[in-house]
This record gives sequence, structure tokens and C-alpha cells, in this order.
Amino acid sequence: MRYNIVFAFCIVSAGALAQGAPRESLDPKVTEVWDLKPKKITAGVNYGEAPSDAVIIFDGKDLSKFTDLNGADAKWDVKDGAFTVSKASGDIKTKQTFGDMQLHIEWRTPTEIVGEGQGRGNSGIFLQERYELQVLDSYESPTYSNGQASSIYKQGIPLVNACRKPGEWQTYDVVYTAPRFTENGRVITQGAVTVFHNGVVTLNNYQIIGPTEYKGFPVYQPHGKASLKLQNHGNPVSYRNIWIREL
Repeated sequence: MRYNIVFAFCIVSAGALAQGAPRESLDPKVTEVWDLKPKKITAGVNYGEAPSDAVIIFDGKDLSKFTDLNGADAKWDVKDGAFTVSKASGDIKTKQTFGDMQLHIEWRTPTEIVGEGQGRGNSGIFLQERYELQVLDSYESPTYSNGQASSIYKQGIPLVNACRKPGEWQTYDVVYTAPRFTENGRVITQGAVTVFHNGVVTLNNYQIIGPTEYKGFPVYQPHGKASLKLQNHGNPVSYRNIWIREL
């Protein structure tokens, strides 16, 4: 945000100084910003590899960055560099809380097909514990459009269906801007999300209209930073390679 403000100031100042002057006579240095240098990081070499400034949420070893919703150890099943929903446990969430973020997460629905629609490979990624990015086997299983994979559940409909076959690993790359509230709880700006599903844009700066609701219409409630929550919907969905960059 501060970069935009500084740049806007430079443009306004240049305009004020140059009223009536031909563009050729202007000094290009007026609009150059030198004192706000972006932080240097090391980007990942391969697609999906975490950059140097990322918070590693799951590296294939354990669930030490997660708890259950009561704060106890997360008890989903870890095996072969991934973890899978456990029927004996509920939802899990990160110990660390986040606001604006870039999220990378990989997921896989079961190879063995059981059920249809919302009963087929169902889980969910809840941004700030409230706003569900749907995980579902939508490869060839019809369901309501705002409930398929890559939707913001019961809200944002994906631009395309980019699902892979059941049992194949899939990726979400997410850029999320948290909602802002006044001190008395009124919404200043809604949350917004852009989603790349398997490298394809499926939601483009979608404006979230409130927390995910199964019944009824969403209504924002003020909040600050919150955890990333993963849903246990009773299906053995797996996850791996999860990292977040705070924005």
C-alpha cells in the first residue's frame, strides 16, 4: 500500500510542477522512487517450491504446525509426505494466525470413488477459519456450481472446472486479501480472493460476501487475524506441501 501512495504522490507532484510544460522538458527523476526497496527473497526453483520468506505449514513430516479446534494435537494421518483426513478426528487449524496471504496447498481426493456430488472427496480450506475454498472431486461428478471444487462455498462460482481425475494431486495457489472493519464493526472492504487451480485462474479477485454458511445468507462479523482451517467432511482427502507468505 505504501508503494502506491508514494507513487501517487510523485505523479501528483510532477503534474503540479509541469502544468503547461511540454512532456519533453520534464525531468524523469521526478517520478523515480529509490528509497523504498522491495525486500530481496529467493524464489523457489520448481513450481510449488516455497520461497525463502514463506511460512512452512506442512513439510511432509508432521502436523506440529496444526492443532484440533480445541487446541490439542492434530490427529490426522501422516504418511509418505502427506496427511489424510482421519474419521476419528475433527477439523484442524494452524497454530499461527494470518491476515492477507499468498497460500500454496496441494490436495488429493480418494482414488476409490464413493458417493456423488457433495459426498465425493469433500473437504474444505477455510481462510481465516471463515471463508471456505471448496475441495471436492468435481472431475465428473455434478453438484451445484457454487459448491464445486475451487468455489468459495455457496458464493463464488469458478470460471472453469480445472479438476484432475480422482487420486491425482491438485494445487491451489491463492492470493487472499482479508476484509477490513471499522472500530464499531462495520465493513470497510470485503475480503477478496484470486485462485489458481492447477495453474488456471478459477476465481479472479472475487469479492467474498461474508463467512461460509451452509444455510441462509452470509453476514460479516468483525475479526482480526485467524488460522487456516482444514475441514473433516468424513472423506479421506489428503494434503501436502502447504506454505503461506504473509502479505
